[in-house]
Amino acid sequence: MDPVQTTALAGAAASTDLSMWGLFLQADPIVKTVMIALLSASFWCWAIIFDKWFRLRGLFRRADQFEESFWSGGSLEELYDRIGNRPQDPMSSIFVAAMREWRRSAAKGLADREAVRLSLPQRIDRVMQVTMGREMEQLEARMGFLASVGSTAPFVGLFGTVWGIMNSFHHIGETKNTSLAVVAPGIAEALFATALGLVAAIPAVLAYNKLSSDVDRYFKRLEAFAGEFGAILSRQLEEKA
Repeated sequence: MDPVQTTALAGAAASTDLSMWGLFLQADPIVKTVMIALLSASFWCWAIIFDKWFRLRGLFRRADQFEESFWSGGSLEELYDRIGNRPQDPMSSIFVAAMREWRRSAAKGLADREAVRLSLPQRIDRVMQVTMGREMEQLEARMGFLASVGSTAPFVGLFGTVWGIMNSFHHIGETKNTSLAVVAPGIAEALFATALGLVAAIPAVLAYNKLSSDVDRYFKRLEAFAGEFGAILSRQLEEKA
């Protein structure tokens, strides 16, 4: 190889920054866009993960506290008055919704009528189911974003990789030089895009599976409470009849 060309290649290799920041700055605009999109998705995923994790931990703790009060043997009317119109968690919201429906019927003096006595448990159950659905919808919000990132981020990163490799081959064709000093920066940029795709996807998938399991466990707990509370109100209604 010509000494001048060898010196130029050595200088080019020395000036190439293969750090993560350097690879980003030297990347093609398309590859840069892919990297920024993946980094933004990863940041948003971690924000959702921490938000859901702390929220679920708080909900399980509040559920323990509420059930301790509920099953302590105290008056349900006193518990309802203590909670008032400001329930702090879904389980309390279900309890308040059911008690409100119960009190409305009792206030109208309809609890002794046979038709109402038969329909009131169904209304209470419907109210609890609607409240539960509304609370779970809020709890599951943005979970779909984790699933989407987990399934698509590797392919977005692969798109950046393919684009970067295409640019590397194009550069080889222009310079007619297959030296590693010429090819390495473009290949490194391309592989960096793939790495970012995996960095975004792997935590999203793991977190989605874990959070989905916790949400499902909490939902079953709410269902069990709603069923037990509905049975208690039905028994009380039968005693009054």
